[in-house]
Amino acid sequence: MKKGIFQCSALAAAIILSGCNSDSSDDNNKIDYGAKAVSYLVEIADETQGIGDREASTQKEIQTGNWIYDKLTGFGFDVNVQPFAYEKKGKTYFSNNYIVEKKGKVDKTIILAAHYDSTGVDHGSLGATDNGAGLAAAIAIAEKLQQTELPFNVRILYPGAEENGLNGSLYYVKDALANDKLKNVIGMINYDTVGGGDIVYVHAAHSDYAEYKRTCESLGLTETDYSFDTKMREAMLKASVDVNGEADKYVIHPTFPGYPEGETGSWSDHAGFACAGIPIAYVEATNFNINGADGYDGYSQTTNPAMWDCYDADNKTACNRAEEKKWGKIWHTEFDRIDKLEEAFPGRVDKQLSDNVNIVLELLTSDKYIQVK
Repeated sequence: MKKGIFQCSALAAAIILSGCNSDSSDDNNKIDYGAKAVSYLVEIADETQGIGDREASTQKEIQTGNWIYDKLTGFGFDVNVQPFAYEKKGKTYFSNNYIVEKKGKVDKTIILAAHYDSTGVDHGSLGATDNGAGLAAAIAIAEKLQQTELPFNVRILYPGAEENGLNGSLYYVKDALANDKLKNVIGMINYDTVGGGDIVYVHAAHSDYAEYKRTCESLGLTETDYSFDTKMREAMLKASVDVNGEADKYVIHPTFPGYPEGETGSWSDHAGFACAGIPIAYVEATNFNINGADGYDGYSQTTNPAMWDCYDADNKTACNRAEEKKWGKIWHTEFDRIDKLEEAFPGRVDKQLSDNVNIVLELLTSDKYIQVK
């Protein structure tokens, strides 16, 4: 039995036992929702104990959607299933978004999104970090929030078909704009690859609209609609300090060519929301200190030598840049699976998952991080 799987099973057993207290309120306070996220990751990304790979618009993606629906209804949510179609290379494909909302004291809304499809199965990926970790965290967060009084509304979106074009989140934004469902939304958090990489970062949208122009125009939006406000990034950063302390807080990436400090591009589900004028915070685990295939762009996630053909630790790059094939990447590779990650980084993904859950729960259940006037 693989170490990571054994740990998860033990955690799951502990969680079940903790649910036997007759006082449900006390139960809710005692449950470790970070540990629950770890157990959910096994259900999502372990091919023997769970689903495994979840390529967009396949039966496995449908199975994952059903798993999300069953979990959320089991927590007591009314789940909005939003079907959509999209075009790819002249063919029409179908997927679903899953949406739940918990009302708060003030009629302002924060959206948390975590896509549930994966890619790279042809390379051996089971999508443990991209984006099983984000999905597992967002499910555990939903479970806790359903039982908690909130200062504002929290809407959780589980988009489908992200990996082949952000299809689910862009459909959601377009539909929400057409039906006036974003008017009270004051911020968005994107959970995409929140575990696995060496460092957990939080980003805001890019200050140069050109980076998002194509995405925004696909939604019928322009630069006047766009927001690169950093308030959600700063709120997440502050919450991470309060939960983890200065030494283990979220990190703001350094400036690298084309990307100012702490800013990100339009390649994940936050993009459509930034286009619609909503401040975003994007959490991802990677390593911007590595000189990767295209420079210091965060696509190389780890310095672990097992994930390089040859890693030059002194210069933080490949020994031979012309011949390197692996480049320290986890996502979409044979390393993006629970067993490989636990072997390379014992306990890392469990801790990153738990930290992310606890930080966002702190942010969403307190009124001290986000102004909701």
